[in-house]
Formats: sequence, structure tokens, C-alpha cells
Amino acid sequence: MLLPEMSFDARALSALDFPRVLDALAERSATSLGAERARALRPSDDPERIARELDEVEDALFGVSLSLGGIHDIRDLHARATEGRVLSGSELLSAAYSLDGAMTVKRAIGVNSRGPLREVAVGLGDHSELVRRVLSALDRDGAVRDDASPRLRDLRKRIEPLRGRIRERLTATLEKWSDVLQEHIVTIRRDRYVLPVQASRVGQVQGIIVDASATGQTYFVEPAAVTQLNNELTRLILDEEAEVRRILTELSGLLAGDADVPMTLVTIGELDLIASKARLARDWRLNRPEQVEGGRYDLREVRHPLIENPVANDLSLGDTKLLLITGPNMGGKTATIKTLGLAVLMHQCGLYVAAASARLPVVRDVLVDIGDEQSIEASLSTFASHLKHLRYVLRHAAPDTLVLVDELGSGTDPNEGAALAQALIECLLTQDARGVITSHLSPLKLFALETPGLKNASMGFDVETLAPTYVLQVGQPGRSFALAIAQRMGLPADVLRRAEDLLGPDAGLMERMLEGLEREREDLRAQLEGTAAARRDAEAELGRVRQERETLELRRNEMLAEASQKAESLYADAIERVRTLRARAQEDSARPRVMQELRELRVSAQKARPAPIVREERGDPIRVGSRVDVPAYNATGQVLELRGDDLVVQLGVMKVGVKRRDVRLKQEPKVTAPRTRGPRTAFAGAVAASTFQNELQLRGMGVEEAVEELRTAILEAHALKESPLRVVHGKGQGVLRRLLRDYLKSDKKVESFHDAEANQGGHGVTIVNIRR
Repeated sequence: MLLPEMSFDARALSALDFPRVLDALAERSATSLGAERARALRPSDDPERIARELDEVEDALFGVSLSLGGIHDIRDLHARATEGRVLSGSELLSAAYSLDGAMTVKRAIGVNSRGPLREVAVGLGDHSELVRRVLSALDRDGAVRDDASPRLRDLRKRIEPLRGRIRERLTATLEKWSDVLQEHIVTIRRDRYVLPVQASRVGQVQGIIVDASATGQTYFVEPAAVTQLNNELTRLILDEEAEVRRILTELSGLLAGDADVPMTLVTIGELDLIASKARLARDWRLNRPEQVEGGRYDLREVRHPLIENPVANDLSLGDTKLLLITGPNMGGKTATIKTLGLAVLMHQCGLYVAAASARLPVVRDVLVDIGDEQSIEASLSTFASHLKHLRYVLRHAAPDTLVLVDELGSGTDPNEGAALAQALIECLLTQDARGVITSHLSPLKLFALETPGLKNASMGFDVETLAPTYVLQVGQPGRSFALAIAQRMGLPADVLRRAEDLLGPDAGLMERMLEGLEREREDLRAQLEGTAAARRDAEAELGRVRQERETLELRRNEMLAEASQKAESLYADAIERVRTLRARAQEDSARPRVMQELRELRVSAQKARPAPIVREERGDPIRVGSRVDVPAYNATGQVLELRGDDLVVQLGVMKVGVKRRDVRLKQEPKVTAPRTRGPRTAFAGAVAASTFQNELQLRGMGVEEAVEELRTAILEAHALKESPLRVVHGKGQGVLRRLLRDYLKSDKKVESFHDAEANQGGHGVTIVNIRR
């Protein structure tokens, strides 16, 4: 959808540096369509639209990872095709790739989003037929494929053999014309095969002069022997070019006839804008604002997003309708009012804001008077320019507007400026406006102390270092620090005393009161810092206790690991004995007893082998790279990002956002191949009863391990005269089954083998008959 025109004044947006925010947004766009939308973005005063746009950003942050790379602005291509112009193959390919990318985005949103992005994606059309036709007719370079049409295939099949015939005939002519040639090569000029003949001897050959070199020393002659063939080649090439143009014309017509293309491109621009908003929120550490009514503003740890390493402050308006910030220059007063203005504008553009938390109303307009705008052409002084903007502010101020005025009352006589400023503030309070005003005028500080709805504030300033702290101090008027700074800069003491006398007792009383308030504030801050230090000590002690516990747990796990390693060593020794016994089993006389000992060793080794130790995870077991089950999608994927209680998980080719509570950490157990056991008949001269395992489970094993297990089982079965042997290998892709059967063919102890009955496992089970 197109953005409607809003009532926000362009001069106000510029004064608040809002175009810089839009530039940052455009830089994060993946397409030119999105960048265009970003730079055209304007605040809305529709609460429902703002809430919907914030929902879209949230969906892009935590629901769907929008990938719009490779999608181009093909509006011009579509317009040219609509005018009946024939597009080149590369242009048609660009359009097809872009529309195919749009359909891919639509499918991704349909699979991964249950939120508002699904509604936006409705605007993406179905261009599958156009994409299929273009990609089947053109290769990756945009050239028309041979199989784009039967006629083109036939023409190209005839052209290449004909070229070969011409080259063969010319090659034979090289020897005949060797004395007159400039070089012994066959070349092409003007799409005809020719030979390079010396200009001085061109009269000695029979043929048509097709071209000449730049120096005039060489003529390119078409021998008469290939003239007819060249003519035939030219005709075929012309027919080929006509067929290629017909195909491109047809494809261009398909693009022109696709009525959904314009809406798809508009929607791609909108989705790219949403994705850019999400990227800006991540890059600038922005948070979603809460929309409230009643003209109340409550921002915690709000900062200016365009200032490097800004100081965060708390700022509230509501019962306090107007906040009056006073204090020295370069203290951050202007940055503070711009911070509030940008937060409001960004919120009403559907953007997250630079604050830990923000509760903001929807305003109809932001009324701004910031900066010096002296105009020589309009014969306006700085003061006259301020008055012009203030007149606009007073005319439009209302409960649903935000007023931001910088240096109110400046540019004229201080007494008259203070009187005018007080009158303007009274008018704004009468109009129930909300806003922030900065000023240097001392009379306004006293006025704010006794006026309901108006509150003093100041920006922190360190007298020792003569540097601002940029900390907003609400409830305390700002000192000018002019005399303190002058004293620090070394002005004579008598000059400073005279200045204090000239200020009068009231001014001195005001400064002393402010100084006393600052001392009390500093004492309170010191107490708070002491409390915070004690809390940090307690937290450090708790951390040490936790560290000791983790150390003990680590030692426990190390001991378990040592025990596991010893058990593995015993298991390995048993396996080595098994190999020795297998070698002895080749002797017929020792075979029964050896086979019995072999089975006993295998059983004892299996019992001795420890179960895998599952170490207890400390803290959150889910990390970047963890494999997790996502029941909502009935799939398993890998964690790519952690965002608090939210995860970004790669499921196949898709990235999805899910809540941490909605996934389960996937355990990766060690795969073992259990064997079923069954009693069998006794054998002569051995133990009373055989425990031969007539079913061999090989599913989940590697090929080498499976073959070794099969060889051992056949050896035992042959020694014990047990048959048949049931080998369970599973179906899968049939690789393990084929390799096992290759081995069975080579083992002389195997008489035959075949698939099990269908109800007994079918192709997943092989029945092996052992020779007696």
C-alpha cells in the first residue's frame, strides 16, 4: 500500500534530524524498492496502523527471517514490455529471478509466520508460469536455449555441421593458397568464413573480397569454393536470429500480461521496509514502544540514537505538561529535546525507539522551534525567525501535539524575552499542550517553581572539570555557572565580586538555593552508591560460592571420566582377546571350546563396558549450535541466534523464530546395535547348552563394523553347525544390504542367502544358510 500524506511539518522533521534516521533505514534495505520506501517514510497519526506496523517488525524480528537479496526493481522492464518492446534475455532472466524470489519469500512467510506478515505477503502474486517459461527457454547467461523451440533446435543442429564443412574446405584451401596468404588461418569477417590474402596478390585468387584490414595490407577473401556454403550458413543464421527474436517477443509478452507484477513489487518494497526496521532495531538496540492515551509520556533510559556513546536519561510528561530545562550552553539541552522528538517520530513510523522502555501517545503533530534560522533574503533576524515559528506553535498547539522549543526568549533583551517567554508558556498550558522547553532566563526558573503543570529541570554540569555530564535532573533548575566558570578561568577576584554585587541579593539567593539543592542531591547520590556497593559485594560473594560449587562439580565429572576411561580400557582388552580366540578357532579340534570361551568373553565385555556419562549442564543447556526439536514444525534444527527468550533456528533451508520454551534440546545418544538372543541346541564335546545368537542386528552400524560382525557370526554359526542366520540390516537406500551381500558371496562358509518373507522383514532382512 502507498503511504498517505501526513500533517507533520517537513521543517520539523529536518530540525529533529529525522532524515538521518531514514538514511540509516535505507542503508539496511536489501532492495532498491525497500530503500525507496524507507526514504519516503513519514509518521502516521493512525493508532491502529502504527500498532500493526510495530507488530510486523516484531514478526520480522522473532518470527520470520526475511531474505530479499537478489530481488531487483523490475518496474522499468515491466513497463517496457507493456509498451510492446522486446526485452533481452538477460533482462527477462532478471525479471524471472526477481519474481521467483518474491514467490520464495511468500512461501517462507506462509510456513513460518502466524502473524501480520502473512497479511502483507498476500500482495505477492503467483508468477510460476512466467518463471517456468523464462527459465526453461533461457540459460544462466540469458541466451536462448537450443530446446526453447523445435525450430530453433533444428536450425542450430544444421548450423554447426555446416560450419564444420566450411572450415574443412577452407583448411584444404590453405595449402593451395599458401603463397598468397598473409597468415595460414581461417577467420570470420561479417559472419562469413574467409582467408587473409596479401593485398598485393589478391588478384591471383578466385573469390569475393569481404573485408580489409585497418592497414590495408590484408584482404579477407571468401574462396568461391565456399561461397554457396557461406550463403547457406548466412540464411540459417538469419532464420536462427528470427526464431530467437520470436521467442524473446513471446516471453516479453508473458511479462507484460502478468497483471500481478506491479502489486508484487509494491509488496516486496513493503516487506523490505519491515525487514530494514527489524535490522535497525537490532543494530541500534531499540525496543518496542507501548502506545498509551491521555498525552502521557514515560521513557526509561532513553538516548539519542544518532549520537555516539550517548547518556541515557529518564523523561516523563503527563501531570507535568511542560518541562523547562535550564543550564549552561553545550550541556545537552538541545540533544534532550531532539531525543524526545525522535522517539515520538520513530514510534509513529512503526519503528522501535532508543529506550529501555517507552510509553508514548499518538500525536497529531510535532511543533518545533530549534536552531537559528536567520534569513537575509526575507529580512528576518534570528529573533524574528523564532517569533515566526512560535506563532505557528501557538496556532496549532493542542493536547494531541508535542511542543519542542529550544532557547525560548533568546535573541532579544533578557527582561523582555523573559516576559514574552512566560506569556507563551502560560498560553501553552492553557491549550493543554505537552512538551519540553529550554531557556537561559532566570525569571523562568522562579515561574516554574510556582506554576502547576510546569516543572524545572537541568542538565548536569561538573564545575571541577568545567564539563557537562549530560544527565537530566528533573525538579532542579539549572545554574548558569557563569561566575564559577569565570573564576576557574582566572578572572580577577575584584571583577567577580563586582559582578555578584551587580546581580543583586535576589540573584545571589537563587544561586545559593540551587547550590544547596545540589549538595543535598550529591549526598543522596553518595548514599545510593554506598548501598549499591554493598549489594555488589553481596553479589560477588554469591558468585564465589557458585564458582566453588561449579569447581566441585567439574572435579566430580573428571572423576567419572577417569572411571569411564578405565572401563573402556578393560573393554578394549577383552576385544583383543576375542580377536586372538577367533584366530585359534580356525583349528577344528579347538573350535568348540574356543567358540564357547569367545561367547563368554563377549558377554563379560558387554557387561563391563560403561554406559555413556551424561554430564549435568550448568545453566541454560541451549546454546548457539545446539540441535533442538521444534514440535510446532515437527522438525529438528540448529540454533543460530539467542535473543533472550527467543531463538532463531535453522530448519532445513528456512530460518524460524521460536520461543525457548517451545523447543527441546535434542540428545545425541550413542548408537549401539543390540542383538536378540535365543537358545539353540547343544553341540558334542562342548558345554551343555549353546547360546548362539541366530539373529544379527546391524542397523545403525558403519559398513566396516557391520561386515566384521557378520563375519564373526558366520564363523560361530559354522563352528556350531547352526543355520540359518537371520541378518537384520534395514532397507534404507539399500547400500548396507548390497555391501553385506557382496561379502556373503565371497565367504565359502555361506551356502546360500535370500530375502526374508514379506511379513518377516522382506528386503530389510537377509536369511543366510550356513554350510554344514
